[in-house]
Amino acid sequence: MRSPAHSGVQSPRCNEYGDMRVLNLYCGLGGNALHWPEYCEVTAVDVEPKVLDVYAAHRPNDKIVEGDAHSYLLENINDGWDFIWSSPPCQSHSRMQKATRHDCLKYPDMSLYQQVLLLTHHFDGKWVVENVRPYYEPLIQAQSVGRHLFWSNFIIRAKEIPQPKDFIFLGTSADTQKLKDWLGIQYEGNIYMGGNHCPGQALRNAVHPDLGLAVLESSILDEQKDLFA
Repeated sequence: MRSPAHSGVQSPRCNEYGDMRVLNLYCGLGGNALHWPEYCEVTAVDVEPKVLDVYAAHRPNDKIVEGDAHSYLLENINDGWDFIWSSPPCQSHSRMQKATRHDCLKYPDMSLYQQVLLLTHHFDGKWVVENVRPYYEPLIQAQSVGRHLFWSNFIIRAKEIPQPKDFIFLGTSADTQKLKDWLGIQYEGNIYMGGNHCPGQALRNAVHPDLGLAVLESSILDEQKDLFA
């Protein structure tokens, strides 16, 4: 799939040393990375083989790793990445967790905050952890863009991307095509993740490609500011 033109912002590391090395954790279908430029040398990690197949079809030059992204970060944090993006599972934090259709209580998945703390104190490059607005006050302050919260070590210069109407409830097989068109990610049939019976879940998990590009370019602009300050 051909990506649209981007703003042309390039990492100063890329200009001097070659490709910009990017780690894309919990990559899912790859919405966040779909418009990332060619100079990004991306390693994408996810535990779901079906979503990885879709990711690979849209970004065939990226390195694909099937495995636990939380463990991968801990074991590979010092492998020379210029930028790390992580999108830990959001379901246990989502406001939908408190909706009446959820009959079982569930602990919030604290891997989200574990990664924020790990990256804050043990990673020298640019990083971002993305999740949804939770049903509680965030335990660590974050930046917000639309339905997303971003924890990062740079200022995110991005605008909210308009969503399809009734976004959170788009779950039928017919609805999934609306989400595929919105993201620009096409595949045959439906994908069901981790025992979830909603065919729209994998698509709703994705960050819109325009927002993913804006976040990446924000990190590069911040890096340029640091170099020339």
